[in-house]
Amino acid sequence: MNNVFKAISDPTRRKILDLLKGGDMTAGDIAEHFNISKPSISHHLNILKQAEVISDHRKGQFIYYSLNTTVLQDSINWMLNFINKGDNDL
Repeated sequence: MNNVFKAISDPTRRKILDLLKGGDMTAGDIAEHFNISKPSISHHLNILKQAEVISDHRKGQFIYYSLNTTVLQDSINWMLNFINKGDNDL
């Protein structure tokens, strides 16, 4: 879960996640929304993949990236449980 928090701590990666909410995209499609190099985009995508926040799949010659909402939901549930346990202590 630490990888998830690290992955979403960066504003560029959060913007990538926001873009992927609209559907699958290639790295090139994603890169068009940023003013940084394609290798930098690839680096951010790899961090998100390692955290399993996104996944990739090949269609022909292109690799498409998809949002993995299950991992994000699990992290949110953990945070909510953590917060709720704190409320019980009051």
